[in-house]
Amino acid sequence: DLDDADFLIGAALTDGQHDVMLFSDSGKAVRFAEDEVRPLGRNARGVRGMALEPGQGVIAMLVAEDESQSVLTATENGYGKRTSIVEYTRHGRGTKGMIAIQQSERNGKVVAATLVRADDEIMLITDKGVLVRTRVAEIRELGRATQGVTLIALDEGTQLIGLQRIVENDANGDASGDAFFEPTGNPGAEPPAEENP
Repeated sequence: DLDDADFLIGAALTDGQHDVMLFSDSGKAVRFAEDEVRPLGRNARGVRGMALEPGQGVIAMLVAEDESQSVLTATENGYGKRTSIVEYTRHGRGTKGMIAIQQSERNGKVVAATLVRADDEIMLITDKGVLVRTRVAEIRELGRATQGVTLIALDEGTQLIGLQRIVENDANGDASGDAFFEPTGNPGAEPPAEENP
């Protein structure tokens, strides 16, 4: 059962051998071992993963399987960065966590976090239905306690609502295959309607 105004932000299949990472809209992240979460039934409320201040919410859950990956974070005002996953050390379940990206008036709230590699591509999505595709390699890798760089130039009154890693869907590994999105970001946002030319 969920409390009023609460909603599910993520689910993943795991083998119990990895770490779980939670990210809040205030720019914090917590990383803990899967075995800190005891198995529970489908109808159970679950255990606390991250301590939040009033008004804050969790916006992403990731499973850390490969220490060679980076964490890509993005904010509502179009800023973001990628940071090596090794900079996210274990802090224990139920803590306030560590800084993932500096929240500021410039950045606004954090709207998305996902695991990426340098050769990946992502789709940035605005609340006006505009989609912009970009290569992860073009996004500077920075430390956790920084504000990030511009990911997308936004018009006044427009906000970034999420990003999606693009996965090429081709059995032969051909990059020309159809692409599908691996979603992350605000689950309550309206779906985009058009792609930026």
